[in-house]
Amino acid sequence: MVVLGAVLTQMLHVALMLAAAPLAVGLIRWLKARMTGRRGASPLQPFRDLAKLCAKRPLLAENASVVSEVAPYLALAATVVAASLVPGFARGMAFAPAADLVLVAGLLAMARMALALNGMDAGTAFGGMGAAREMSFAVFAEPALLVSALSFAILAGSTNLDQIGAVLRDGALGLRVSLGFAAVAMGAVALAENARVPVDNPATHLELTMVHEAMLLEASGRHLALWEYQAALKLTLWLALIAAVFLPFGAAPAGSGPLAWLVGLVAWGAKMGGLCLALAVFEGAIAKMRVFRVPEFLGAALLLALLAAALLFVSTGFA
Repeated sequence: MVVLGAVLTQMLHVALMLAAAPLAVGLIRWLKARMTGRRGASPLQPFRDLAKLCAKRPLLAENASVVSEVAPYLALAATVVAASLVPGFARGMAFAPAADLVLVAGLLAMARMALALNGMDAGTAFGGMGAAREMSFAVFAEPALLVSALSFAILAGSTNLDQIGAVLRDGALGLRVSLGFAAVAMGAVALAENARVPVDNPATHLELTMVHEAMLLEASGRHLALWEYQAALKLTLWLALIAAVFLPFGAAPAGSGPLAWLVGLVAWGAKMGGLCLALAVFEGAIAKMRVFRVPEFLGAALLLALLAAALLFVSTGFA
């Protein structure tokens, strides 16, 4: 029964992540519109946009190779696997032993590589510019995430997300300044990974300032739908990751029944909705920074992650 429950919760978690991805994007857009006095499109609008794009045949650039055909599927597959590893409404799911933060970072890096290759494949100036900026940002974003994983490993003795959440949920560690530093660092990385304000602005089409969108200028039809869905799923993944690590409360314990799953679903939905609201408020209150300031922004996140790890190392050494 325990194995069956783990499999069922894993299947339900994957289905929820796949269904919640376009909804999270639509909800954030709707919240930002309401905060600026506009009516805004329905939170379900991304579903309609994806359906419309899926009905269209993709057109490839004259100089495009098989990379442009394979890249969206590779990026989406890596993101789906990463999303299935991040804990959601329940603990002890079937993939829980493999839910390692370092593995999730590696899968996200694979998706980023596919996106950069897609941008460079057609040989356009904007695609190459976006790919170069994306990989230069990754030089700071990936180490910040890995150093944050080191902080969690010092605290919980593992980089397994289930174990990290269990240790923080029990409250044995109390409130630590280092956890605050790690939270800020991961939040900055999440903004950069998902092309959010202030790092990028997904609502504009300014060629000289765009980063992620520049790599998708040659995508169309079904391929563009895959890229849009992959971006939405990655945003949902990051929200779920932050909720699993820093808000590990309300999740159904391992081996529990349907009633605990229902409570976990309500808690997970509330946490995801709260994070969407926080992101909408943050983006509505801050302006986009110049693209040349982004490395400084991510460099500060890396320094905060390093400071968090150093403080934890020193504190555990004297304990």
